[in-house]
Amino acid sequence: MLYILARCVKGAVRYGSNGRFNQSPDKRRNGTNPQTLRRNIAGVSQLLRGKSEFYAMDYREVLDMAAPGDVVYLDPPYQGVCTGRDSRYYSGIAFNEFVDALDKLNSRNVDYIVSYDGFCGDKGYGEILPDDLGLKLSYLNAGLSTQSLFNGERVETKEALYVSRNLAKSGMVLQPSLPLF
Repeated sequence: MLYILARCVKGAVRYGSNGRFNQSPDKRRNGTNPQTLRRNIAGVSQLLRGKSEFYAMDYREVLDMAAPGDVVYLDPPYQGVCTGRDSRYYSGIAFNEFVDALDKLNSRNVDYIVSYDGFCGDKGYGEILPDDLGLKLSYLNAGLSTQSLFNGERVETKEALYVSRNLAKSGMVLQPSLPLF
């Protein structure tokens, strides 16, 4: 899996309607030297040891396990790439169910950050999360759209970053050094 992530375009694992991997190899770079990659993996492992947990299950089950004091980062499949003729992911998540899950986190006082859709040039993707969730919304410059470059254009992408109200109030997440729009 690490090899696939390191070698496919944008490190994005994508599947076709037949369930088979269909992302292109990224021929623009050689990749990381194996010894450097080994040091990086060991370093990150040391930093995360005893401080984080990884699960492979339905996101709602993981969210049910979260407690006050935890910070949950959610990066669901973007709505803009899960529907229509250009669906890039095996499946998306139901918007209303996702909103309900976030509302449950709010009611349980669990802090979270959500990276979800945004803009490519002037075109917006996905439904904006509802105001009644009380989230702080910022747009992060994600650079030039790969698809626009393939089409001979230079269009900037801005990804939506939502921060739960307690984290936004604390100021712990959004630092002035981030390129917010």
